[in-house]
Amino acid sequence: MTHPRLWIRPEGRLATLLLCLSLSLPAQAIEYAPLTITASNYPLAYFAERLGGAQVRVELPVPNDEDPAYWQPDAPTIQAMQKADLIALNGADYEKWLNRVSLPHSKWVDTSAAFKSRYLVIKDAVTHSHGGNGMHSHDGTASTTWLDFTQAAQQVDALAAAMIRTRPALRSTIEHNRAALDADLMRLDADMKQVAGALAGQALMASHPVYQYLERRYGLNLKSVHWEPGEMPPASEWTALRQTLSAHPARLMLWEEMPSTEIQATLAELKLRPLDFRPCANRPVSGDWLSIMRANIAHLQEASTSSPEPIRKKSVRAKSTPPKTPARKHGP
Repeated sequence: MTHPRLWIRPEGRLATLLLCLSLSLPAQAIEYAPLTITASNYPLAYFAERLGGAQVRVELPVPNDEDPAYWQPDAPTIQAMQKADLIALNGADYEKWLNRVSLPHSKWVDTSAAFKSRYLVIKDAVTHSHGGNGMHSHDGTASTTWLDFTQAAQQVDALAAAMIRTRPALRSTIEHNRAALDADLMRLDADMKQVAGALAGQALMASHPVYQYLERRYGLNLKSVHWEPGEMPPASEWTALRQTLSAHPARLMLWEEMPSTEIQATLAELKLRPLDFRPCANRPVSGDWLSIMRANIAHLQEASTSSPEPIRKKSVRAKSTPPKTPARKHGP
């Protein structure tokens, strides 16, 4: 007895074949859509890119010429953020726009929440402007958290955990990449501690109050002004700097980017050397976050070995006192 043959339409055969192939593939191969992450600053975008590799698509919506700490997202940007799988936040009051927009809390990743009890508070900050970002003050919580490289590692851990929770199939990839990134961060930490040790408490100045966590972690003796690299400070602020230097005899001054030649010339008159030490809050023109941090440390290391000895308070007083020996020559 013969049985009738089962006839399957061509499109049905294709669908059956695809189903069989999909069932035979591991779960990670089926996850063809990349994990989408919106980051509020470049360090977080860099961390996410390192952790996920080709399996993630990271968006940094802040324009290249703006400071992410004072950027405000517009309506289309907020709509795009709502569609992301994760929204990576720096925390420490970095995203000042956060409570004024509607974003799903389930997608938030506050990467600095683990060390919230160690946030630094800024008091009595000067109100000033950053180019076209309008007037603002640095009062509140210090938010450049990643310049303490051990805190940066904690931010990486928080981001990695959220990524794995959202896309479990990427666990092995993320954990492998996290180990490599953690090793890079611990090397930065060790190198920075070595340079700070060579400085041995030497007085330093900074152009902006953004180095608080760097100062605390590595024991730097640092005082800050509120200057912009392309804006010549008024005479009154130069007078205030001279007064500061009389009690805090710095010979190196950290800048978020190198100042204008006019500013550098006036700093030279004060024997104060500008030093390029970039927080790298936004995507750099060249290189990446890790290469910028390595360059920062190299700049400080080179300057710490080549800069002249700071003028001590005692030496300043001695120079300002008329010498006694010539006075004795005026006799009868």
